[in-house]
Amino acid sequence: MITLHRIGKVMTAVVKGAPEVLLAGCDFVRVGCSIQRLDDAMRAALLAEADALGKKALRVLAFAVKEVAQIRGADEGATFLGFAGMIDPPRAEAADAVRRCLDAGIRPVMITGDHPLTADAIARELGILRDGRVVTGAMLQCMSDEELCRIAGSVSVFARVAPEHKLRIVEALQKNGEVVAMTGDGVNDAPALKRADIGISMGITGTDVSKEASAMMLTDDNFASIVAAVEEGRGIYDNIKKYLTYLLSSNIGELGLMAGATLMGIPLPLSAVQILYVNLATDGLPALALAVDPSEGDIMRRQPNDPKKGIFTRSILTLMLTGGIWSTIVNLSLFQYALASGRPLQEAMTMTFVSLVLIQFFKAYNFRSERASILRRPFANKWLNLAIVWELVMLTAIITIPVFRTPFGTFFLTPEDWAIVIGSAATVVPVIELLKWFLRRGLFGIGRS
Repeated sequence: MITLHRIGKVMTAVVKGAPEVLLAGCDFVRVGCSIQRLDDAMRAALLAEADALGKKALRVLAFAVKEVAQIRGADEGATFLGFAGMIDPPRAEAADAVRRCLDAGIRPVMITGDHPLTADAIARELGILRDGRVVTGAMLQCMSDEELCRIAGSVSVFARVAPEHKLRIVEALQKNGEVVAMTGDGVNDAPALKRADIGISMGITGTDVSKEASAMMLTDDNFASIVAAVEEGRGIYDNIKKYLTYLLSSNIGELGLMAGATLMGIPLPLSAVQILYVNLATDGLPALALAVDPSEGDIMRRQPNDPKKGIFTRSILTLMLTGGIWSTIVNLSLFQYALASGRPLQEAMTMTFVSLVLIQFFKAYNFRSERASILRRPFANKWLNLAIVWELVMLTAIITIPVFRTPFGTFFLTPEDWAIVIGSAATVVPVIELLKWFLRRGLFGIGRS
């Protein structure tokens, strides 16, 4: 940067910039009140001093002056004045946010205009740079796109970069198959923000151009907010899977029960009103509660999901089908047993109806995690607990209060009936737990993928 000023009767250009660039154009140096010629030995000593400041994580600017009537050529033959080292310390939470990114399989990459030594010091302080090297803009300028692609996967710090280099780095990472989130606040960041898979601009310090080019804006300009957003997104994604797994597994169980009875030539185990109640009441509230389930403790210690794969992975489909098929087997067997034991059809239907409802309640707790045991924080979701308690109260009223028994076609169950029904429904828990045990160990080729 060069500005022109009138000092007394003399026009003077004041120059500031990167030490290595500005010193290359200086022929003199002010020492005390005298001006001396700047030789190569002194220039090297000054650059070493600038490097020493940079290693302390200071952003270093060099300053010079020249008596000249115009700006053109003011940076040549100037008189060097000195350095200014400025500290811009990372936020206290930044290092923890970087660590959480690394645990979550997200690789932070620093792209800065600072001196390589300054970038190195800050990156090491944050934990971004542990091993490896710092690549400068001058080095990038000499690289082909193919060479940049080869190093992009291992280099975490780029320093002294020009605006066009940011775009090249983003494109190189994308060519390597990586999903790229780019942050920036300046006009020159706009092309890279637009090209990235998700551009994130600064809401406080960001320019209008960068905000327009980005897909998301940080209202607090805090890197930790991006990490928090990733955690929230992963939690929402997990809850969508829980919601769908529970609902579809329940529907498979209901469909299998009715279809199985029809194929076997036995009476239908549920009346139309009972089916309607199961779908509208029993399925509804627990499913909604699963949609706001608290995130699992290891959610930020997992590798990112493959964006090319859908929600219905092999493990999800296996859980869903196993829960639905086991529900069909249990309820059909219970209905046949009740009829064979001489119980009236209405009592057999009631036992099957209650068993179907209870088995879905058990599955709601089982499906709170794709892999973790039901015994890990089983009642952490207060909304699910309230939904189940409410539905149990409603189910008990439908079975025991005469005014409800008539429209729902239910029968008053004996303690023996209740014991058989609860025991039958509870069998779904060890079945799904055993399946999760297989999933955790990747047996039979079934895993998270």
